[in-house]
Amino acid sequence: MLILSWIITLFTLWQMVEMHEAVPGRRFDRYHELGQEAFGPKLGLWIVVPMQLVVEVGVDIVYMVTAGKSLQHAYSITCGDHCQLQDSIVFWIFLFAIVQLVLAQLPNFNSIAAISLAAAIMSISYSTIAWAIPAHYGHTLPGNIELLQPVSYDFPPFKPVQLVQAGGSAVQKAPEDLSTADRWFGAFTALGTIAFAYAGHNVVLEIQSTLPSTPHEPSKIAMWRGVKFAYGVVAIGYFPVALIGYWAYGNQVTDDIITFVSRPTWLVVIANLMVVVHVIGSYQIYAMPVYDMLESTLVGHLRFNPSMLLRLVTRSLYVSFTMFVAMTFPFFAALLGFFGGFAFSPTTYFLPSIMWLMIYRPSPMSWSWITNWAVIVFGVVLMFVSTIGGFRSLMTEAANFHFYT
Repeated sequence: MLILSWIITLFTLWQMVEMHEAVPGRRFDRYHELGQEAFGPKLGLWIVVPMQLVVEVGVDIVYMVTAGKSLQHAYSITCGDHCQLQDSIVFWIFLFAIVQLVLAQLPNFNSIAAISLAAAIMSISYSTIAWAIPAHYGHTLPGNIELLQPVSYDFPPFKPVQLVQAGGSAVQKAPEDLSTADRWFGAFTALGTIAFAYAGHNVVLEIQSTLPSTPHEPSKIAMWRGVKFAYGVVAIGYFPVALIGYWAYGNQVTDDIITFVSRPTWLVVIANLMVVVHVIGSYQIYAMPVYDMLESTLVGHLRFNPSMLLRLVTRSLYVSFTMFVAMTFPFFAALLGFFGGFAFSPTTYFLPSIMWLMIYRPSPMSWSWITNWAVIVFGVVLMFVSTIGGFRSLMTEAANFHFYT
C-alpha cells in the first residue's frame, strides 16, 4: 500500500502539472479554477473548494495535536520525576497555539519563506532520526529496555503498548485486548494515515503559477523536475520510518515512533523539537489560503473594511478554532486516518483523474481511460474505508478520554 499509494499519487500529481496549461493561452493557478474548467463555473467551485477547505483545516488540527504530543514527550523524558509543568497534552497544544497566533499576523506566503525552509529541513532531519534509532538498536528499545513480547508481525492480539515515565526511565503500560473489529478498523485507519502523507496536490498549482512559462519551455517541464525531486525526498523520508520502525518493534509500535522511543534522551528531544519547528512553519502554509478566503469573503461580500484589526480578529479566531478542536480530539492516529480518508483521498487520489477525463476526454477503453478509472475506483474505496476507520477510532478514543484534562 505504501508503494502503490506513492505511485498513484505521483501519477495524479503529474496530471495536475500537465493540466495547469491544459487550455492554450491560459494558466489554472488554483485547484478550484481547474475544477471550474472540468465541471463548470458553479459546480466546480462546490466540488473543489469544500474539499480543499477540509484538507487545510484538517491538516492544521493535526499539526496542533502533533506539536502538543512532541512538546509533551520532550518535556516528560527530560524532567523525569521532577516535572513541574502540566503533563496534559491540552497545556502543550495551548502553548503551540500562542506561537501560531503571533505568526498568523504575517501578511502572506513570502513573509514565511524562511520558516517554510526551516520546516522542510526539520522534516527530513527528524524522519532520519526516526528510522536511525530502531535501525541501530534493533528489536530492543534504546536503553536496553526489552519489549513486553517478542517482535511479531501478525495481527496484534493487543493494543500497541505505550511508554510512560517512572523514576526517570521508560516503562511500558500493560497491553489491552484487541478485538477483531479493532484490527479491521485499525487497518482502515492506517490506509487513511498513508493517504495523509501526500498533500502536495492541494498547493501544486499555486506553486507552478510562480514559474515562468513560454511556448518553447512551458512551466510543466521545470515543475515536473521539482515534483520528481520532492517525491524522491518523500520516499527517502517516509519509507524507512515505516519499514524499519515496523521491523524493529513489530505490531507493538505506536502511531508516532518519535514519541514511542525515549532513549537516547538527547536525540529524542532534538527529534521532537524538530517536529515542532516543522509544524510551526507548515501550519501557516496551510492556514494562509484559509485566511485569504475568510478575509476575501468578509471584505468582498460582507463589506468589511480591510484593516489590521480585521486580520487580527479573523486569523486569531481561526487559530483558536483549530486549537479547540485539537484539544477536544487529541488523537493523532485517528485524526490522520479520518482526514486522510475524508479529505486527502478525493483531492489527491481520484479528483485529478476525474478532471483529466472531463478535460481531455480519452477514448473509452484506451489505456488512459482504463488507468484513470482504475485510479478513481481505488481512491473512492480508500476514501470510504479509511473515513469509516478513522471516525470509529475517534469515537473509540473519545469514549475513554477525559476531555480538557
